[in-house]
Amino acid sequence: MIKCSGKSVLKGIAIGRIYLYKKQEYVLKQETIENPEVEIERMEKAKETATEQLEELYQKALKEAGEEQAMIFDVHKMMLDDADYLDSIRGLIRDEKMNAEFAVNLTGENFAGIFASMDDEYMKARSADVLDISKRLIRILAGVGEEGIASEEPVVLLADDLSPSETVQMDKSKILAIVTKNGSTNSHTAILARSMNIPALVQTDVALLEEYSGAKAVVDGFSGTFIINPEEDELEKSVQKKMEYEKERTALQELKGKDNVTTDGRRINLYANIGNVSDVDKVLDSDAGGIGLFRSEFIYLGREDYPTEEEQFVIYKEVLSRMQGKKVIIRTLDIGADKQVDYFKLPHEENPAMGYRAIRICLDRPEVFKTQLRAIYRASAFGTAAIMFPMIISVKEIRKIKEIVEEVKTELTKEGISFNRVELGIMVETPAAAVISDELAKEVEFFSIGTNDLTQYTLAIDRQNQNLDNFYDSHHEAILRLIKMTVENGHKEGIWVGICGELASDTTLTKTFVDMGVDELSVSPTYVLSVRKAVRDI
Repeated sequence: MIKCSGKSVLKGIAIGRIYLYKKQEYVLKQETIENPEVEIERMEKAKETATEQLEELYQKALKEAGEEQAMIFDVHKMMLDDADYLDSIRGLIRDEKMNAEFAVNLTGENFAGIFASMDDEYMKARSADVLDISKRLIRILAGVGEEGIASEEPVVLLADDLSPSETVQMDKSKILAIVTKNGSTNSHTAILARSMNIPALVQTDVALLEEYSGAKAVVDGFSGTFIINPEEDELEKSVQKKMEYEKERTALQELKGKDNVTTDGRRINLYANIGNVSDVDKVLDSDAGGIGLFRSEFIYLGREDYPTEEEQFVIYKEVLSRMQGKKVIIRTLDIGADKQVDYFKLPHEENPAMGYRAIRICLDRPEVFKTQLRAIYRASAFGTAAIMFPMIISVKEIRKIKEIVEEVKTELTKEGISFNRVELGIMVETPAAAVISDELAKEVEFFSIGTNDLTQYTLAIDRQNQNLDNFYDSHHEAILRLIKMTVENGHKEGIWVGICGELASDTTLTKTFVDMGVDELSVSPTYVLSVRKAVRDI
């Protein structure tokens, strides 16, 4: 029996045979070619094939995992069309008389190295993307097909890591769990596991040995444990744990239609977070009371230009209409930090998480802000809309926002366009906002606490830095005190206060939040029923 540890992406237990996922071996060689133009033409045809493949992957990901996950393939298509990238490949073929495969590989490594050396975390992440598109081109040029899962029965997938292309192409019906040696809790492996609702471990201390292929294994998403060839008693314990977990999941389904009320009658609203229209199905299936966070920035990602007012209106209208009167809280665009968009032409920053982002961009570029607000207000006629503004640090900002909102409402009224009343609130995700929440509460109708950013700013820890995982403590007393202060100050001014960050789904804190008087928790649709159970057990 071999026991390994990893970082859990999703809770659950899986028991099955290991499938060791390996990419098809291809020996890359540098060759001297006679006719560079013929070789360039061969490369151009491979590029056309790659573009077609990426479009197919985009459509597949859109259907299976939603727009947020599909956008990576739009990014890959744009990178594949990058003039500098293509000119480098052509230059190596012409000047060095180098075969296309080797020219693509050399260019990919050079560009990946440039991205990896950048300070910006988002740009660093593009290093893996440029390697992915280069490998795709090389496989097409070499006539090497895509690797699948050659198994008739569902398996525990063991791999070094999985690229976006690989995760989307997998036959999901054949995967019981995913275990990778590398990757992160924000990787594409993690995204795939969450969308499939299966247990997964990343950064696992496991050797990728051929002898493990076909061996029985247990993946424990609760303890972050991967057991190869478990002993009989260990297997029995895992089977029992799996049965109990599945029984709990079945029991949770019985909570649909039930109130989010504690045993002594305290009621709390339970909403869901979404990133795109396709997520609404998950919200409705989860029986959430509304949408507590619509991350509107994903409308802006994976594009070559700003979305128009009409494009945004259609999206907001569809979401509001499908929610049939249930509240939909739309966060205005939160571009910047790890969400970079080329056409915004944002300046390079040494510390983008604390830089030019979110409401700062909106107030600096009112024409972009007003376009979004007009679309939201127009869509409000088709449901119950609310708007919240991210990264607020002052009363001055809120007052400026309200001036712009009034301008938008006046314009729409003059144009004869109807809209409903829209509730206005702010995200409390900076220590500054929490500390002056008594003043901010006088200006708005609700607070929604974004615990992800609140934690990283309070602890001075970049939440994307894996080296700081041991120091990152979302339960830190300072965080809980800031949340409590915000709730109390909000209630003194008669406004409601919710939490929409990761902590909202942490059921070990549900009682703490209810005792603080938190009015609303907004979580991923996957966690709605488990949080409902936690509330009803208080």
